[in-house]
Amino acid sequence: MDATAALARWHAVAEAGDVTALPGLVAADAVFRSPAVHTPQEGREKVVGYLSAAFTVLGPGLRYHRQWVAEDSAVLEFSTLVGGKQVQGVDMITWDESGMIVDFTVMVRPLQGLHAVVEEMGAELLRMLEAAGE
Repeated sequence: MDATAALARWHAVAEAGDVTALPGLVAADAVFRSPAVHTPQEGREKVVGYLSAAFTVLGPGLRYHRQWVAEDSAVLEFSTLVGGKQVQGVDMITWDESGMIVDFTVMVRPLQGLHAVVEEMGAELLRMLEAAGE
């Protein structure tokens, strides 16, 4: 599967906010890199967890504006409001030959927006852990 087809799958799931579809997009050995966490998060379960939390935190206001597509990857520019703060950022996504996400890196600006994202992502991840009984 080429990046254009894989990207179309990502956009469909992101626009619907359908967290139940995320495991079908993420490779078992995927890695997620977040501005909110120092170390890369490895494995489908963790990547799906972080992406699910991001769908909640970035919410229905998330809008992709531009994208740059390569053979196996894309960079997507986005904006949204988090905690009343304007957030701009990019998602850098790499897919394997079968169209599964193997690497997902997020970068966010400005600093106040990043602080809002870090605070709300932490709260959402904690809520998710408590709901799972962990």
